[in-house]
Amino acid sequence: MSGRRGKQSAVNSLLAERGWKPFPFQRDVWREMAEGRSGLLHATTGAGKTLAVALGAWQALADDAEEPPRLCVLWITPMRALAADTAKALNEAFDSLAAHGQRWTVGVRSGDTPPAERARQARRPPSVLITTPESLSLMLSRADARDYLGAIRCVVVDEWHELLGNKRGVQTQLALARLKRWRPDLLIWGMSATLGDLEEAKRVLLGPADAPHGAIVAGGVRKEIVIDTLLPEDFARFPWAGHLGIKMAPQVVAEIDQSPTSLIFTNTRSQAEIWYHNLLRARPDWAGLIAVHHGSLARESRDWVEEGLKFGKLKAVVCTSSLDLGVDFLPVERILQVGSPKGVARLLQRAGRSGHSPGRTSRITLVPSHALELVESSAVQQAVRDGRIESRRTPNAPLDVLVQHLVTIGLGGGFRPGELLDEIRSTAAYEQLSDENWRWCLDFVSGGGPSLTAYPEYRRCGPDDDGVWRVTDKRIALRHRLNVGTITADASVLVQYGPAPPGQKLGVVEESFIARLKPGDSFWFSGRLLEFVRLRDLVAYVRPAKARSGAVPRWDGGRMPLSTTLADAMVEQLQRAAEGRYDTPELRAAEKMLRLQARWSHLPTPTTLLAETLKSRDGWHLFLYPFAGRNAHIGMASLIAWRAAQKSASTFSIAVNDYGFELLSADPRDWAAMLPELIAPRAIHDLTHETLASLNAAELARRRFRDIAQIAGLVVTTYPGQHKSMRQLQASSSLFYDVFRKFDPENGLLRQAEREVLEDALDIERLAESFERLQNREIVHVALQRCSPLAFPLMVERMRERLSNETLAARIERMISQLERAADKC
Repeated sequence: MSGRRGKQSAVNSLLAERGWKPFPFQRDVWREMAEGRSGLLHATTGAGKTLAVALGAWQALADDAEEPPRLCVLWITPMRALAADTAKALNEAFDSLAAHGQRWTVGVRSGDTPPAERARQARRPPSVLITTPESLSLMLSRADARDYLGAIRCVVVDEWHELLGNKRGVQTQLALARLKRWRPDLLIWGMSATLGDLEEAKRVLLGPADAPHGAIVAGGVRKEIVIDTLLPEDFARFPWAGHLGIKMAPQVVAEIDQSPTSLIFTNTRSQAEIWYHNLLRARPDWAGLIAVHHGSLARESRDWVEEGLKFGKLKAVVCTSSLDLGVDFLPVERILQVGSPKGVARLLQRAGRSGHSPGRTSRITLVPSHALELVESSAVQQAVRDGRIESRRTPNAPLDVLVQHLVTIGLGGGFRPGELLDEIRSTAAYEQLSDENWRWCLDFVSGGGPSLTAYPEYRRCGPDDDGVWRVTDKRIALRHRLNVGTITADASVLVQYGPAPPGQKLGVVEESFIARLKPGDSFWFSGRLLEFVRLRDLVAYVRPAKARSGAVPRWDGGRMPLSTTLADAMVEQLQRAAEGRYDTPELRAAEKMLRLQARWSHLPTPTTLLAETLKSRDGWHLFLYPFAGRNAHIGMASLIAWRAAQKSASTFSIAVNDYGFELLSADPRDWAAMLPELIAPRAIHDLTHETLASLNAAELARRRFRDIAQIAGLVVTTYPGQHKSMRQLQASSSLFYDVFRKFDPENGLLRQAEREVLEDALDIERLAESFERLQNREIVHVALQRCSPLAFPLMVERMRERLSNETLAARIERMISQLERAADKC
């Protein structure tokens, strides 16, 4: 069989055997690939994207030879779990095509691949190799990288939205640029279901120069997504985020009972543990039928859960983003989202875990944990109807990733600086890379810069007699390969039964959590109540606890900020309430709270900025509601407090959430008169300077520097016979940080740490945009007689920092009781 028509006939026969007909978007992809065009496929989850691109590659690249091609297609996936699932789907397709033409073989190369299998792949590469960004970088570090990877004719990047906005995506861009240099006609295709700006996503994937010639195939199969909300019987008029919605557990149990298999998504690992425990306590008969799944659990536990989902053995799984991506769990019919999804794209991604095939309906039910999340629920549904999805952008020229890449390429055959610079600048992430930063990176990998030049271990890469930069030290090469990647280590210790004899490994928790425990203390983890025995060599030994209660571990990074898209949609819903239009089930459920807010104060709208002031026994409060998200509010609150202190010295306590922030001072302030000047916008340079001055920026940058130092290879977590604890890593990176600040203040990694604090931790661009937007809003100042419903959660946030859990809960209950009595009298 030969020719395009013959291959198309083979594909049609394959689909007919399964009772399928190709969708128009699949035919579009096949046509574009046959014509040699790269592109981006954006279609709903479960619509058949994998088959579209896989069969398109086969039609475009398969030939009449009997032997299957060697390493013809590289398939990049962001998750190891996805690799196995994709391999199964591709093997089934290529097995069927073998009856009609050339059969392709499929292999998987990831951190889970055994050494024997890697060696076999090296000797006889498969036709399609499924891998991760980290494993691809490792392959690029092989001395024969060009011989091994140079024959690749097509690269597929699955779940492109998951990589686009982070350093793993930058790592992928650099790898693609290397492969394109070896084969300029390389086909590159990305796939996603939840991208906002498709043109920008294509530009980053293909590179700025090639993107105009690439295709966007969008639309696909119309898929029905049902979004509804589990409405409470009654919500308190004074919301706070501390109880995690557990009062909704009976209703969640009833919903789970109605479906064969459900996923219950939470936003944090702590929430997942709490919800699993409460569901099992409500339904002990579900023991063995429900499970918990998150990234800190041992791989064996996660594999068991994923297997149970695939074969319909589990009734429900409480999970985090660890199950966000496209693993195919066909039995799942129902998704429940506990708390706010924080973004439209995340909601759609999670909804797509149910009804994961063409023609099936996806259903997601929102489970609000307080009354303001009812408003968010109404807002996210409107945003989905309007087609508003968040855009993602690539990080801008991170030098730590570039330094790592230089060493990788130095191992993988070497490079000439001028040629490699052109290659690197062909990526979207580094298209504006300055000559100064490029020279700094070369200087850093060749000698460590001015402050490390005396230490041979930092002379990682340098020119040989022919001017080709290479890595020649075998010890440096081994250390680099063991630590390739941009996923930095968590501050964690292993949890394991023992100590004598050591037993099952359960997963990892943060060092800071374990450090607070005494032998005999109990805690919930992996769905079990455990007793802490002792900590030794980064292993927390435990045994089953006899106690009935225990603490729940808290992990860093659990708080996701509200997206701008969802925040804007939420303010629009508040506008409807201000106009008396309680025309969605969620707004009607929140009506008591919203009407009380309007009666005691005011409801925020797109054209107003609500400022509330209050005198309490704690001092003088200012509550401001820009609805800019937690990260921007941290910078905004610090900056306004700093500006206010320039006029009259004072100390402020700050509390923030996604909706607004609180400033508390010991002395009175005329906020109504001061606010217009305090929120005045500044040029981005001046705003950056003020923001850094208003915060403990050095300490924030020191913390960020730890991750940067790991990626850049200054400190390593893994070396044969050694493993550094997080305390050791922090100490090592802090030492480098101090040395650089003293002896090398222009160090590129120092500047990057400061920039990342501004761009990521404080979201300086969103902060600047928020100040600009506030100028177009009318300031509505309300002097409160008592705490308003919107102000209440901010007061709780501040009290949380200085009160224990029991004291905090008692204080909150007392405050709510007093406020509810006052509300009833109005």
